[in-house]
Amino acid sequence: MKEPARPPAGSKTADPRRPPREPRKIGRPSKKHRAPYDIETVTSAAVRVFNRHGYEAASMEDVARETGLTKSSLYYHVSSKEELLARALERAFQRLLGVLEEPGARSGTPLERLRHIVYRGVIITLEFVQEVELLQRVKGNTPTERQAMARRRRFGLEVAALVRQAGVAGQIRTDIDPGLLTRLIFGMGNSITQWYRREGGFTPEQIAGAVSLLVFEGIERDAQS
Repeated sequence: MKEPARPPAGSKTADPRRPPREPRKIGRPSKKHRAPYDIETVTSAAVRVFNRHGYEAASMEDVARETGLTKSSLYYHVSSKEELLARALERAFQRLLGVLEEPGARSGTPLERLRHIVYRGVIITLEFVQEVELLQRVKGNTPTERQAMARRRRFGLEVAALVRQAGVAGQIRTDIDPGLLTRLIFGMGNSITQWYRREGGFTPEQIAGAVSLLVFEGIERDAQS
């Protein structure tokens, strides 16, 4: 009787106890092996890309590369780059404009309401720092950008009206134009987007408190010498 043939030296025999390996597939991973992406994560990726390259210079290919999706898969979630911009800016506006509807912004003296808006405005800026940074960079070259600029102006006008009321009530100084004072107040808060890092040593509450302290010690009537 012949003995069974031996495998060549160096070769490995299959272990009958182990299930056979699935053949390795070349190309895009299957849906099971891909990181889950939805419209919110795609929007977050677009915000990073727009801030890194500028909205005009960024492309859908850049966004697709940031997400790891193919360009065709990206268009499954959104129809255009401008739709991504609109979604990103809405994140900032929804919360910033929402501050004006909070109880602290709707009741109390003009000065108390202004304090609330300034403090909460900084908190929201830090919570959505990348979206607010993107909002600050819009130039008005597209319908979405022009709409964003109009909403930003409306926010400023509402705060300026409150500044004016506080001046009439004798609560803050009146030797500075209310519109200019509003720009200066929020200019300080907006500059935070240029240096703030979540891993830094200051909490949002500490930063918002410091901004409020500097602003109101400078404009309150009782703070004047």
